[in-house]
Amino acid sequence: MRVTTANSSDRSIATLQQRQQALNEAQAKLTSGKKMSRASDDPTAAARAERALASVARADASQRGLEASRNATVLAESALGDAGELLQSARELTVQAGNASFDDNQRKSLANAVRSLRNQLLQVANRGDGAGGYLFGGQGSAESPFVDAPGGVQFRGTEGVNMAASGEPLPLTADGNAAFLRASSGNGVFVTAAAPGNSGGAWVNAGRVVEPSVITGDDYSLVFHVDGAGNTTFDLLRAGVTSPVTDVPYVAGQAFEFDGMAITVNGKPGDGDRFDATPSARDLSVFDALDRLANDLQTPGRAAAEVTQTVQAALRDIDSSASTLIAERARLGEVLNRTDGVEGRIAQGKLLAQSERSAAEDIDMVQAVSDFSARQTSYDAALKAYSMVQKLSLFQYIG
Repeated sequence: MRVTTANSSDRSIATLQQRQQALNEAQAKLTSGKKMSRASDDPTAAARAERALASVARADASQRGLEASRNATVLAESALGDAGELLQSARELTVQAGNASFDDNQRKSLANAVRSLRNQLLQVANRGDGAGGYLFGGQGSAESPFVDAPGGVQFRGTEGVNMAASGEPLPLTADGNAAFLRASSGNGVFVTAAAPGNSGGAWVNAGRVVEPSVITGDDYSLVFHVDGAGNTTFDLLRAGVTSPVTDVPYVAGQAFEFDGMAITVNGKPGDGDRFDATPSARDLSVFDALDRLANDLQTPGRAAAEVTQTVQAALRDIDSSASTLIAERARLGEVLNRTDGVEGRIAQGKLLAQSERSAAEDIDMVQAVSDFSARQTSYDAALKAYSMVQKLSLFQYIG
């Protein structure tokens, strides 16, 4: 086989070019810190990196949703704290109203103070979230979710809550309807009340449950009778029908127990006075409770027993409403605790995705330096070989 000088030169140049290209590639990887500059360099690694990048983007979106939920929850929790303070102030005013030495003007002054607190509470319920929405708008409300209508405060939002676009469901709003308008009436099991048209000489307490297993859920009434000698008795009606319990002697302040319930009537009932006990429901509006209290306190000429009945009913309703707000505030506190856990899981998932992307894209710097050094040595060797081939010419000998 005949090997010419030109052939040797061409082969040396080709080898030199290959070594130079390999050296350039090693230098580019070393400079960028990446294994590949194009997806075609390693399709499998490129696909892994793309999936990891998508996971990082999802984690970033979830983090933004989490922060929005956290901000809204903190604001709502703070608003419920303000609402609780307003109810506590209303409760203190109610206790003052029970002072037997107060006259109509003093109670009217208290009524005005209660109305002021009620209006402040309405402002809290309509508090904005700073982003054009409302903290207690439920699933959405273009305008203030609570409207002070002639029949009382009404909820014009959408019940429920909006959820953040996160990997785990987190609320962006609170259900104002449930928080402010859906407290349990009465003591949570039944509601006691004096019938309209009573003589106004007696009042009934909130009652209590003594045996939950025998509660029937029926309506009950105590109907009082006063004979000519001034003796007072009462009959028990169940669902509007006289029960076997009749002509029970009345003792003021003594609890009367029936079908798992106990209620206490105080004062001097008139003949035909009636006190009812009906099943409780989650329909107590804190605004209606304060409105009733204010209206009763400003009504002049009421008997002491009627004032006492107003005070006891108002304390019962305010306490029930406050318990509902406290429960909602506790729920929001639990959401904040859960948010911390979700944030940790999002951060962990993002870190894993970043690690996966790094494993697919990033080079081992130690190995990269070694490869660059080896290719540089190889390129130097190719240069020396080429220079030697260049000297193998007839003209060199002739010269």
